[in-house]
Amino acid sequence: MSLAPTTASRGNPLPSGPFEAVRHHLGCEWTPTEVALALGDEPHAFALVGSWLDSGAVLGSRPALVLDPTSGLDPFTVLDQVETTDAGPGVFGGWVGYLGYQAGRLVERLPGSPPRPHPLPDWWLAWHDHVLRFDPDSGWWFEALVSPSRSPVIERRHDHLRAVLRGNPPPSRPVRCAPFRPTPTGNDHRKAVRRALELIGAGDIYQANVCLRLSSQLLEGDPLDAFAAGSSQLAPRQAAHLDLGGARTVTSLSPEQFLRRRGDQVTTSPIKGTRRRDPSLGATDPARHELTASAKDRAENVMIVDLMRNDLGRVCRPGSIKVPRLLDIEAHPGLWHLVSEVTGHLSEGVGDGALMRATFPPGSVTGAPKVRAMEVIAEVEATGREVYTGAIGMVSPVAGAEWSVAIRTFEHSGDDIWLGVGGGIVAESDPDAELAECISKASPLVEALGGSVDPGRHG
Repeated sequence: MSLAPTTASRGNPLPSGPFEAVRHHLGCEWTPTEVALALGDEPHAFALVGSWLDSGAVLGSRPALVLDPTSGLDPFTVLDQVETTDAGPGVFGGWVGYLGYQAGRLVERLPGSPPRPHPLPDWWLAWHDHVLRFDPDSGWWFEALVSPSRSPVIERRHDHLRAVLRGNPPPSRPVRCAPFRPTPTGNDHRKAVRRALELIGAGDIYQANVCLRLSSQLLEGDPLDAFAAGSSQLAPRQAAHLDLGGARTVTSLSPEQFLRRRGDQVTTSPIKGTRRRDPSLGATDPARHELTASAKDRAENVMIVDLMRNDLGRVCRPGSIKVPRLLDIEAHPGLWHLVSEVTGHLSEGVGDGALMRATFPPGSVTGAPKVRAMEVIAEVEATGREVYTGAIGMVSPVAGAEWSVAIRTFEHSGDDIWLGVGGGIVAESDPDAELAECISKASPLVEALGGSVDPGRHG
């Protein structure tokens, strides 16, 4: 049987059980980024590194199926068809990919997008029936969901990957980018913020997340080298790398969990509120205390908590929605963030697709009320969003589902690379401070990739 992935379509059935869950321990001491580099030349390689599905990393390549909008299928329906398999601890396989911001048009009626300089698929999913999983306690495992037709393929993949990981790990390569330049300019971003403030003052919306794009070119290294550099230096909670094929990739260094489902319990952990952090000062950093005391940032966070409570309430059992954490302050790479947590228990019969449909796009990167905020975003932003501010993750028949919010995310098409940055605009927002927050968020990421933000384009 061919090892090449096929493209799903209405005439090409989606994977379905029963599956035999198999796992083999691998005698390998490589780091997750070393394994990611080793898989980099294989089709549609992916890496989820940090905290994913109760694992330190999940990686894979050569999926059995690849699905995108050209298939004519609905991604939410596809995710609803994942059948739970009880196989004990592990991940074993599942759908890996993203729902980009524009996939929100499958959920709500929205105005047209601003211009999209380098369009990526609005959503992209790949079915991986075998993965490499890193357990911090026991090391690397080869895990698979084996169907009779794929058994010979998976056996060969196990032998091949075991042989690869017995060799020497590949060396990391340097990465260098041209200066990242804002699109629109800093002045244009201030104008967009002022327009959002006018609509807030008129009572049209309570909050809108307004973003700009920083554009550059990769001068040295490739997107996988950029992922290795960024994830190693910054150690974000939910780093992700996806090779879409056709010289298009996504490198996400996200700190924010969008959804985590284990059984019928679902958790979301919205981030709202940011200050630049001086790591040398620890908890004595004045910026930490400033953020904790900020009425503006606290209000911004609480609004999104209420929005996420409402979204989860559409698919969770009445009375099960809780807020176990509210306005906790957390240290992230180069930044302080206010983080809250909302949990609930799904109603009987609610699948992963229905959960995503009820909550997508993430409230922390849209605003409140969500649909009107998305209309405002379409009005004031100069370029359309791609994967940025959507969700990246995995749905496993064994381990459940986990999605990050696609922020701190570099998107690549050929040699072009861009990064979206933004913030929540509320009545107390200041246009100058909002632009400064964008640059603060971008700077640690850009510097990890050997680049800088062009200071001449801030104003």
